[in-house]
Amino acid sequence: MAVVTMKSLLESGVHFGHQVKRWDPRMKKFIFAERNGIHIIDLQKTIQSIKEAYDAVRKTVAGGKPVLFVGTKKQAQQAIQKEAERCEQFFVNNRWLGGMLTNFTTVRKSIERLIKLEKEDFSSLTKKEQAQLQKEKAKLDKNLCGIKGMNKLPGIIFIIDTRKEAIAVAEAQRLGIPIVAVVDTNCNPEGIDYPIPGNDDAIRSISLFTQIIANAVVEAESETGLKIIETLSEDDVPDSAPPVVIPEEEEVEVDPTTYVAEPETKAGEAAAAPAADEASIEEDKFYTK
Repeated sequence: MAVVTMKSLLESGVHFGHQVKRWDPRMKKFIFAERNGIHIIDLQKTIQSIKEAYDAVRKTVAGGKPVLFVGTKKQAQQAIQKEAERCEQFFVNNRWLGGMLTNFTTVRKSIERLIKLEKEDFSSLTKKEQAQLQKEKAKLDKNLCGIKGMNKLPGIIFIIDTRKEAIAVAEAQRLGIPIVAVVDTNCNPEGIDYPIPGNDDAIRSISLFTQIIANAVVEAESETGLKIIETLSEDDVPDSAPPVVIPEEEEVEVDPTTYVAEPETKAGEAAAAPAADEASIEEDKFYTK
């Protein structure tokens, strides 16, 4: 049984949106509040959206239709390929070629060309011809390796960052292919069949969402479904702002005879700094439908 906990969502930073000035007003219904100039996503609605997307993917796979994972931004490339290969589905993680869905017949010809080049023996050719064919093969493999075995259009498509993958979204909408997508506070959720409000920039957040969808594929025939654990202890409540990673300082040997302690005022100022950063959510900054 696939399990999703509120703690895992918090630890992955799913609730952190973009800066307030970069928001899309159409995401207002998914925003819980504003804190320190950053929108906070309502995780209760994220969990509900995950359930709906999970069930939709399970039904699609149970019906014998493939799933296409799409994420070409650097943070998503590795997770998309890893999880798609784990659940034996198709993926695009380098570049979305225009017409990959709407002009699938032509794309299939490029895939067949790639398969032919992989089987071909270049030993009898000149070095120049070998170099040209190897270059062509590498280019095709880079863009099409994840969909080599896709002989028909996908039954559903999972997308990370609908703004970056706008062409993929448009093609899927034109063909009536259901879309499951992670939408951040700067995205437009309209036109997405199963929008999942969440952070689409953090690697851990992207990995978590992709893993959930891959689990839906793996457990398509299972009757148990998805288990959500929403209970959260006080120790698991996150800070009001994304954690800042401070690099560890190298240890330096100090000569006791020449050591001079820093003034106490700096220590006092440093101790008071965190308190100044703490901010509570103002009532007038809560968002409602």
